[in-house]
Amino acid sequence: MIDTAINAHEGADKRSGRAEANRRAVRTWLGFVLLAIFALVLVGGATRLTDSGLSITEWKPLHGAIPPLSIAEWEEEFALYKQIPEYSQINKGMTLDEFKVIFWWEWAHRLIARSIGVIFGVPLLFFWATGRLEKSLRWPLTGILALGGLQGAIGWWMVSSGLAKRVDVSQYRLAVHLTVACLIFAAIAWVWRGLAPHAGLAMPRSPQAKAAGALLFLVLLQIYLGALVAGLDAGLAFNTWPLIDGAIIPDGLGVMKPLWLNLFENFKTVQFVHRMNAYLLFAAACFNMTWLSLRLPGTPHAKRATILFAMVFAQAGLGVATLLTHVDIGLALAHQGFAVIILGYAVANLRGYVGEYPRSSAMSTP
Repeated sequence: MIDTAINAHEGADKRSGRAEANRRAVRTWLGFVLLAIFALVLVGGATRLTDSGLSITEWKPLHGAIPPLSIAEWEEEFALYKQIPEYSQINKGMTLDEFKVIFWWEWAHRLIARSIGVIFGVPLLFFWATGRLEKSLRWPLTGILALGGLQGAIGWWMVSSGLAKRVDVSQYRLAVHLTVACLIFAAIAWVWRGLAPHAGLAMPRSPQAKAAGALLFLVLLQIYLGALVAGLDAGLAFNTWPLIDGAIIPDGLGVMKPLWLNLFENFKTVQFVHRMNAYLLFAAACFNMTWLSLRLPGTPHAKRATILFAMVFAQAGLGVATLLTHVDIGLALAHQGFAVIILGYAVANLRGYVGEYPRSSAMSTP
């Protein structure tokens, strides 16, 4: 009986050790995917800021990974670009060497996107096939992979909006494209954080958890609104702060009919709403930090709230600096990249209230 108990205990220890090693491996893999998505967002931002997004006028999911390899192929690619309005109305007279600059930005953006599909899909299949992936994670991660495939189609849907009648892409489609990328990032961050050990008491149904969820929503909404600003180049329209066109609440916010159109196509209104939501997010993060410092002093939840507020404060400074410098490319990229970092931290903040995935599910994985 004693030997049986000892063997059972040793077997449980081995299973526990194996499960923990599997979790570390999956967490490392997902962390690498998060870094790749972050890089993709930065390169996508640079592609937009350099007006490079329409330089590749065809969607070739597989063959498009190979860039032009000869002068003839470069001339063919350039000839396709010359057929779209952006060339005839904005870049007429561009040389082949100048075209190559914008081509490489868009090609790099698409290459990273293709690579993410591989570095997510292949390890997912490996971990699943070898029994290293917990049952509860299999279909959620498969769903994320499917969403990534849809994101590729959304990317082309966005690009195609600028190939016929416009000289840029639709701000509606740009906002959808960036938001879906951030949703994928957030979903992976949720799983990644759930596989890590948690400090602090899980409080999934507490008012504090609901507040963390509201903050996460405001962060994602702010990214969406920022994409509308970027799509309209509204950041170049009014470059003063805290005033817009000489006032806190300027005239002309609702001049378009129907009224809702102002939220998406009126430069002044789009920038105004982006600013107002930034103020709301700032105030909410400040209140959350103060509230938790009083209600849960010294806890990991209170510490995370303080860090989140500090990040929002820094992001506000980056936003103002980007605006006042008439969208300096370095500051603009820092502003966009840091928004994604804040999103990831807001996800981790909410996950802290939910806690990690149950250890029993990891040990029962075949």
